[in-house]
Amino acid sequence: MGSRGRAGVLLFLAVCVIAANMRTTITGLGPLLEQISADIGTPLSVLGVLASVPLIAWALISPVANDLSRRFGLTRVMMWALILLLVGTIVRSLPGLVANLWVGTAVIGAALALMNVLMPAVIRRDFPLRVPQMTGLYSALLGGVGALMAGMVVPISNIEIGGTRAGWRIALLSMGALLPLAIVLWGAWQRSYDRPRDRRVVPERIKTRIWSDPVAWQVALYMGSQSAAFYILVTWIAPMSTSFGHSETVGGFNVMIYQMVGLLGSLGVPFLLEGSLRRWTPMLLPSLGLVGAVGLIFAPDFIVVWAIMCGLAAGSSLTMALTLMAERAQDFKVAVSLSGMSQGVGYVLSGLGAAGFGWVYAAVGNWTVPLLMYIAILLIQGTVGFAVGRERLVRPH
Repeated sequence: MGSRGRAGVLLFLAVCVIAANMRTTITGLGPLLEQISADIGTPLSVLGVLASVPLIAWALISPVANDLSRRFGLTRVMMWALILLLVGTIVRSLPGLVANLWVGTAVIGAALALMNVLMPAVIRRDFPLRVPQMTGLYSALLGGVGALMAGMVVPISNIEIGGTRAGWRIALLSMGALLPLAIVLWGAWQRSYDRPRDRRVVPERIKTRIWSDPVAWQVALYMGSQSAAFYILVTWIAPMSTSFGHSETVGGFNVMIYQMVGLLGSLGVPFLLEGSLRRWTPMLLPSLGLVGAVGLIFAPDFIVVWAIMCGLAAGSSLTMALTLMAERAQDFKVAVSLSGMSQGVGYVLSGLGAAGFGWVYAAVGNWTVPLLMYIAILLIQGTVGFAVGRERLVRPH
């Protein structure tokens, strides 16, 4: 195998392991909210805001990823982001100050913001003939490993270590177990096949004019609505489950199921995009979530069934949004800018959605009204999906 072949294998492995790391640090938080609340004395409604901190960081940092990649190179910025993610994971789990929890979560959010923006551009640049397939695999690993860890996080917190319960800090720290491997693989690829042209990725004019492109705004709104829907349930399905009479452990497994079936949804999107439904796929995907939301309102005892429906919608919608970022861009340079713009706008909406869901629940004391809000978000996603499904490119020149 030649140097390019080895570099290709390293890059493929690096993308897979990075994807496996990107959601574990945040999806493990929801099932532990009640433990954290009982330990540090912070009300559950306030900790719901903690779950939105990464989303707020994504909204603030995502547009900056474009400038950083242009100045320092996409590959280097990705390495910085991986190291920053490891640092944030450690800080969040440090004992002592309650502020560590919030600061660490904010650092995690900043690191993930960079990675969220740059990974679609990596796929668009280095796998140009396999964008839907690589995006589906990336999304499946992102969701599948995140789901697995969400299901394991409560049992990990209950493990006895020297006669003492491990607790939520050790459980959150374990969510970053694969990060060192991701750093090693990305560094190995960087050394084996460094690209001089990686230093200047995006011309300045792309950065400024993309904000006036209507197709870019459609991609951004699709990203925002699907992300808001996902983070609402990944944060609140565990508390919802316990309010229905299930244990914390069962609540964590419900989060895991919600995300695991999203893996199937992620892998199914490339097949839909190759068939006659390609034009309508972005519009149709949220309909599965609508069925699940109605079920949660009228038949909450079957929460597992509805979690499966919502999970299929969430996983497939994420893959669709990331694919749109790559395929609606005329080249990988535009893809970086489109990714930064759409994720910046998108995560403003998703942060507001996840926090707003918790505030509405705290105000009304039942799940029906916030779930109606979730339904409204899915309807917006479907409406935007109708428009963005047309084959048009972002051309910000």
